[in-house]
Amino acid sequence: MGEMRRDLHVVHLMASPFYGGPERQMLGLARHLPATIRSTFLSFAERGQARSFVEQVRAAGFEGDLLQTNFPHVGAAVREVAEELRRRRADVLCCSGYKPDVIGWRAARKAGVPVVSVSHGWTAATWKVRCYEALDRLVLRWMDAVVCVSAAQGERVRRAGVPEDKIHVIRNAVAAEAFAPPDPAYRARLLGLFPQPPRLVVGAAGRLSPEKGFGVLVEAAATVLAARAEVGFVVFGEGPLRGALEQQIRQRGLEGRFVLAGFREDLPRYLPHLDLGVMSSFTEGLPVILLELFAAGVPAVATAVGGIPEVIEEGRSGALVPAGDAAALAARVLELLSDDVRRQEFGRQARERAGRDFSFERQGEQYQELFARLVRGSTAAGRFV
Repeated sequence: MGEMRRDLHVVHLMASPFYGGPERQMLGLARHLPATIRSTFLSFAERGQARSFVEQVRAAGFEGDLLQTNFPHVGAAVREVAEELRRRRADVLCCSGYKPDVIGWRAARKAGVPVVSVSHGWTAATWKVRCYEALDRLVLRWMDAVVCVSAAQGERVRRAGVPEDKIHVIRNAVAAEAFAPPDPAYRARLLGLFPQPPRLVVGAAGRLSPEKGFGVLVEAAATVLAARAEVGFVVFGEGPLRGALEQQIRQRGLEGRFVLAGFREDLPRYLPHLDLGVMSSFTEGLPVILLELFAAGVPAVATAVGGIPEVIEEGRSGALVPAGDAAALAARVLELLSDDVRRQEFGRQARERAGRDFSFERQGEQYQELFARLVRGSTAAGRFV
C-alpha cells in the first residue's frame, strides 16, 4: 500500500463565470494553507467567462486552468476531470457548486481520490437552477465529506439526506488585513458614482438575481430617501434583473440616488467607505460580502436568513429584519443612519468580530485537518495516493 505522502495536492473544481464569493473563499483558503498543501484550480470555461477567475488564481501564484468540456457532455467532462486528477497526482478533489459536484464526484471515483463538496448555499434562482440543485442534493449524499459554510447550511444539507458523519461546518472567512488602511481615493470614487454626492452612502453587493431581494431594497430605499435626502444607495453587481431594477428605480423616482454600479473587481476597496451595509436576500449560505463589510468596519442591516444571524449580533454589530419586509428594512436603516455614534460603535464591533471569529487562519486549520483525514481514509481503503 505504501506510506501516505507528507505533502498534499488539493485540486479545486469550480464553475466560475465571475470572481464571486465562492471563488474568493477558495482562493483565500489556498493562500492561508501551509506550504505542504499545494492547491490547483480547474474551472469549466462558462463560455469564456471563467477566464477572469483563472487569471486571479495565476496572479496569486497558483496553477489554474480552464477545462475543455462542459454540460451537457457529462461523460466527456467526467473523463477530462478524471484524467486531470491522475495527471496532476491529486490527493483530494474539492468541488464548489452543483456542476462541479455532479461531474467531480464521478471523476474522483474514476481517479480513485477522495472528494469533498463545499456547500456554499442554494439559490433556487430559476426553474433550471432548481432542477440542478435538486440533483446536487442527491449527489452530496455520495461525497466523502460535505463542508457547509454555516450551521444553517449544515441543517439544510442534513435535511437533504447527507449522513451526519459526512457533514463538517467550516464557516466562510475574510482576510481583515486586506481592508487596512483604506484608500481615501475610493471615497471620492464612491461619491462620484452619484450625480450629486450624498453625505451618507448605504451599499449592497451581489448578483442581480431574484434570491438577493434587491427589488425589496429599492422599495426600502424609497422610504429612506423620502425621509433623508442626504442619503445615497449603491448596489455593486451584475445579473439578469438589471433591466427590471432600473425600471423600478425610475418608477420610484430614485434616479441618481439609487445607483447600480456594476461588477467591480476592486469592490473590497470601496467597502470601507460605506456608511452602512445592507442585505435584502431571501436565501444565503454565509455571505462573503457580509464578512467583508465587517472586516471593513461597516455595520449592516440584513435579513435573518441562512447563516446571516451567525454573523450579525443584533444590537451590537448590526440589525436583523425579516426577509421580504421592505418597511422593516427601511426602519432599521433609518435608525442606524440617525445615530452616527452608535453606527460607528457597531462598525468597531463588526471589525473585531470578523478578525476574532472569521479568520482564514482558523478556516485553514479546519480544512487542513479535514483533507488529512480524507487522505488517511483513502489510504486505509486501499486507494493509492
